[in-house]
Parts: sequence; structure tokens; C-alpha cells
Amino acid sequence: MKHTILLLFLFVATFGIQPVVASSYSIDEPAIDHLFENATESNLLSFNSLEMNSSVSGSMSSLSSEKDAVVAIVLDVFFGGLGVHRFYLGTETLSGLAYFLTCGGIFGIVPLIDLVVLIINHEDISPFINNPYFFMWKGHF
Repeated sequence: MKHTILLLFLFVATFGIQPVVASSYSIDEPAIDHLFENATESNLLSFNSLEMNSSVSGSMSSLSSEKDAVVAIVLDVFFGGLGVHRFYLGTETLSGLAYFLTCGGIFGIVPLIDLVVLIINHEDISPFINNPYFFMWKGHF
């Protein structure tokens, strides 16, 4: 900690910190008014109906739902304790955060089991995509 504070002090002493002066910023009100005049109002319902009617939506939804097992396995090997593979697979934030808070998923046991499960089921990992459970294999074995 002492080294960090010393390095921070040396950095500030060497390079200095220039204060930000609020008067140096300006607001271009006509440009902002122009953006608001040309903007279109939308809501979630109109976006969903537009997405359903779009020919691109089919390819976009398939891209977002397809996850590569190899990527999930590699993420689990290198960043399993942080739950990165769970975030890639689309888990809820709290489930991925639980990996971090439990010292790498109960000291690395859960990511190790996740790795084995992903390797065994590498051909079809769809049951593990958007899985809200802490144990992603819950209900599959």
C-alpha cells in the first residue's frame, strides 16, 4: 500500500494534475435543438414489433442465442473463478457475481465442474445459456 501511495505521489509530482475549468466547456444549443427536432420517438413495444417484422431480426436473434462451446470452455479455463464464462453464456448478473464473491465459485470447485459439464455437452450447450442458477448444471443431470 505504501508503494502505491508513493508511486501515485511521484506521478502527480512529475506530471501534475491540471484542474478542469468549467468555463472552458461550451454548449451548442442550436445543434442540440436540431438533434431533438430530427429525433424519432420510440418505445419498447414499437421496437419489438419493428424487430419482428424485420428480415434482419431472424439472423440477429439467432446470432445472440448461439453461443460457442469452445469460447465458453476457454473462458472457463482462464477466468472461471471470476464467472466470465457464465456472463458469456448469458447468466444473470448476480449468478456470475456469486462466483467472484465465493472465492472463485466455492474455491474453484464450481468452475471446475462447469468446465467438465461444458466439455461433456460441447455439442449442445443450449441448456446452459441464460441459466439463472448458481449451479448451471442444476436440473440437467
